[in-house]
Parts: sequence; structure tokens; C-alpha cells
Amino acid sequence: MEFIFDYMENHTLRYKLNTLTQKIYGFDFENWMAGGYFEGDYIPYSFMQDGKILANVSVNRMHFIQKGVPKYYIQLGTVMTDEAFRKQGLAKKLVEHILKEYEDKCHGVYLFSNPDALGFYRRMGFKESDQYQYSLKKDWSCSVKKGAAFRKISEQDEQLRQKYMDAVRNSAVNSALEHINKFGLQMFYTADLHDVYYADDMDCFAVIEKWKDTLILKSIISKQHISMKDAVSHMDIPYNSLILGFPPAFGDRDMFEISVCDDRNDTRLFYRGKDLESIEKEKLCFPQLSHA
Repeated sequence: MEFIFDYMENHTLRYKLNTLTQKIYGFDFENWMAGGYFEGDYIPYSFMQDGKILANVSVNRMHFIQKGVPKYYIQLGTVMTDEAFRKQGLAKKLVEHILKEYEDKCHGVYLFSNPDALGFYRRMGFKESDQYQYSLKKDWSCSVKKGAAFRKISEQDEQLRQKYMDAVRNSAVNSALEHINKFGLQMFYTADLHDVYYADDMDCFAVIEKWKDTLILKSIISKQHISMKDAVSHMDIPYNSLILGFPPAFGDRDMFEISVCDDRNDTRLFYRGKDLESIEKEKLCFPQLSHA
């Protein structure tokens, strides 16, 4: 059995990783790589045998501004083992290797666990944490200024696509936990521009998903800081409720009801490192578009 890592630019090895990710999760990395969205912050660690990836845990190097302070976290993702090789401790060995390599070089290590793996991460010394969700208070709903609403952008608008990509790379801090090196993950989720909107007068992009009568504002991308009041006043999409996919800046919190995320039956935040205790203490959440 061979241990391999940091091979995303090796087409042959990446193909083997894609085979397992398709089998386990139903996606692969080819379009993401071909689009030029990989910038080196996604690092797979894998066991390979007979030309086949048996198990993988990937490191995602995550730089944030948290309450104005730079933080460097490691997010573990794409944790998977081929069904025929489970219960052999392969994922455990990979996680242990990664912790040994990174834990004293960062402010903390975290991941999002599905319900089947909660016990595994508890045994490996990870602690559970609540995250918090922000819902717009009804009395903050306001009418949209005429001609100033966010408009949906087209995948065929190459000029606006390039403008969006540049803004993602150089965005101002618009939340209490702002992902700085967001380009790779942001484009993983939004390269098709399906939920991307633009407001000309603010020179601001927003990622907005509509689910039934609820709007989920997942991201505000702009080169200058945009207040939540300005962002909300540009939303011309009918909705009954609006929730954020990130924690608002502390000065904007009075616009929102705060509640614990109901994630116990979906993905649960686990962490190692004292700095990450602040997520629960400060009523934060990791931005949805930063999940690996």
C-alpha cells in the first residue's frame, strides 16, 4: 500500500481520486480543474494500492478574518474509504498523519461530519460545536429602490463572469467570519453562475438561493464593504423569510434573529484547537460556501 499526497496536478493520480469521489459522493474535480479554479489550497492525502485509491482525507487551507483578526484553520474534507477496505483504520491513519503535520502550524483543525461518523471523530479527540443561523427580522424587510435591485447574471456574460471572478479573489470583508482565500471553493459552488446576482450601483455580487418562499443569502462579494442594510434593500426577489449563509458583521447583528443551526441530523461541526471554541461562544458559523 502506497501513501500519496498533494497530487491534484497529476492527471493520472487525480483520475484515480475522481473514481472514488464519484463512487462515494457522486462528483469529481475535472470541471473545477479545467476551469482554472484550483489554486493549491486543496491537498488530498490518500492510500493507493494496485493503481486504485483506497482511502482519502483532504486538507483545505483556510484563511479567515475573524472579528478583524487573521486566522489560519485547516478544514478536513472528502473523507472517504472504498467500501471493500473499510474497518481497517485507513482514514484514521490519514487523519493522524495530517494532525501531526499541521496542528502546530495553524489555529485549529475542523470538519463537518455526517451522522454516521460522529463517533469516529469523537474518538479522535475532536469536540462538537454548535453553529448559529441569522434570519432577517420582519421589521427590517424594506422596499427595493427602483432600478437598483440585484439582477441575475447570465453564464454567457463573459465580461461579468470575469468581473465576478476578480471580485471573489479581492473581496472586502463583509461578515464576522470572512473566508479570504475563497476563490477555489466559491467557484466550486458557483462556476455556473446559476445563483449569482449583481447590483450595478453598488458594484456588488451576491449569491442568492431561493428555496420555496425563503431566500438564502450565501455570499456578498464586493471590493468595498457593503452593509447588510444596503444588501437587503437591493433584493427584488419575493420572499417570506431571508436567512444568511454566513455570520453578519457584528454591527449588523441587530437586523437578525439568532438561533442555533439545526445540523445534528445533517452535518455537525467538529474541531480541535482552542481558537475554534470561539465559533460557539461568539455565535458564529462557517460560511456555507466555505464547506469542503
